[in-house]
Amino acid sequence: MSDEPALLARAAGGDRTAFRTLYERHRGSVARLVYRMLNGAREVDDVVQEVFLQVHRSLKDFNGQSKFSTWLHRVTVNVVLMHRRAAKSRPVFSGEVIADVTEDDCAVLPDEDAARRERVRAFARLLDRIAEKKRVVFILHELEGMPPTEIAEIVGAPVLTVRTRLFYARRELEGMLSEEPSLAALQLSFTGGPANGGDP
Repeated sequence: MSDEPALLARAAGGDRTAFRTLYERHRGSVARLVYRMLNGAREVDDVVQEVFLQVHRSLKDFNGQSKFSTWLHRVTVNVVLMHRRAAKSRPVFSGEVIADVTEDDCAVLPDEDAARRERVRAFARLLDRIAEKKRVVFILHELEGMPPTEIAEIVGAPVLTVRTRLFYARRELEGMLSEEPSLAALQLSFTGGPANGGDP
């Protein structure tokens, strides 16, 4: 967005209106990522607010060497991971749909909607069982559609490591699909073997 550098400069300088514009512009993508990383937990709104509080505190340190959206996603991932670690003993799964987070606005029959929601919950349960580093890159790549190069900036790891984690995340998830009846027929597509030199 052509006006974003000016907005960032004004917001970093304390302009509340500029920061509010950034918040309104990016809240949807942040909320979607938080929702996916928390498996739809009810704390999404609280975590989104914490993300933007952290952004407000740290915006003066944003140096423009990466895209603002990449930096914002890095802040989001870090806040969510801290939240997950704090709440690890009390995981929450919710079937509640958040209006500005879900992408499918098409009308569906009640039984179809129930089946879709169960598949989402079942896949979230599987995602929650794989290691944190693998889960993060899987969500960023497969659900958020980010390329490995951008994910590498977000998680602070080499691109080869990101590709390796993604490969093992897919392999582990595929191996667990049969454990969830609603996902038994699902097949994950693979794009190749693990990259050399990265840690899983």
